[in-house]
Amino acid sequence: MATVAASNSPITQVSATPPPIQANLQPQLLTRLQLDLRGERFSVDRETIMNLPESVLLCLFPNGLVLSRQSVALSEGGENDEDEEVYSVDFDPKCFAYVLNFFKTASDNFYGTSTSPGLLAAQQHLADNAPASEFGPPLSQNPLFSKQAIIVLREELEYFAIPSKETNALTDESGNANEALLDLKRQCGQVLLEKKSVFTALQRNINKENNVAEQHLIDMLCMSGFDREDSWGFRALEPSRSCISSIALVLLKTGINHQGPPGETTVTVDYGQMGTAQKLLLFWRKPARKCWWDGVEVDIKRSDGLVTPVKLWARRVWTLELSLV
Repeated sequence: MATVAASNSPITQVSATPPPIQANLQPQLLTRLQLDLRGERFSVDRETIMNLPESVLLCLFPNGLVLSRQSVALSEGGENDEDEEVYSVDFDPKCFAYVLNFFKTASDNFYGTSTSPGLLAAQQHLADNAPASEFGPPLSQNPLFSKQAIIVLREELEYFAIPSKETNALTDESGNANEALLDLKRQCGQVLLEKKSVFTALQRNINKENNVAEQHLIDMLCMSGFDREDSWGFRALEPSRSCISSIALVLLKTGINHQGPPGETTVTVDYGQMGTAQKLLLFWRKPARKCWWDGVEVDIKRSDGLVTPVKLWARRVWTLELSLV
């Protein structure tokens, strides 16, 4: 199992690698995958799947994925090569669409389309013609000049609602949760769901623990593309669970600046910003996690009209990763 950091340490590298995506190099190699995400169908090409963040792939395919035709028809000697296996995936379809759309837009802006040039050509021209430096490798070997870098930040939040001792009539005679308690937990989930700020909970933990390393983490992320007031790009309650999944994607600030109209672009480099961006290359294909407990007190209005004070404990797990597409 992957290890996570203690609450008084900065985000820590995951020690275990995700299950590999196995490519069976046979004539039947799949070029598109048919995915069923909680009843919603997606047809996604193989290259798009391979470019997704490792941490997202691990959620989509926790047991790994074989990118070759494995349909029952073929295994039984069927002749219909058009039959494609549909992979059922327990993952929020709206979250998946958000990730796909962000990566598609970022890729089009960087590499260009049939109607619009991208940033790549101008950056490669600068890298190929830059003078050699004695302080590091040539720019042409820097992946930030040839790839679009995206910061991927995910949060898995599991919450526990603890009503005050004076609260009663939330369980039946056997001590099991009744509908009033279930309704209270649903309302607690909505309260947490509406707290969409990315950094508020971690900053609260920093203020409580005076953790300099965690403050440095926020500062580094905000220098690299995030804003301190940013909200999660996607945030939703998991069905039938006391869990909230969130993800935020931002383009990495590489320090490579483009000025002028397409075709006449001048490219300059802020090497200070480039140095900060290169620190995040440590998280390329190497997701890192941080876990901590967070507690807040809220007043919940129950279905019977009574107001119940509730202590809400949340176990938050952050996963940080850099993707190059």
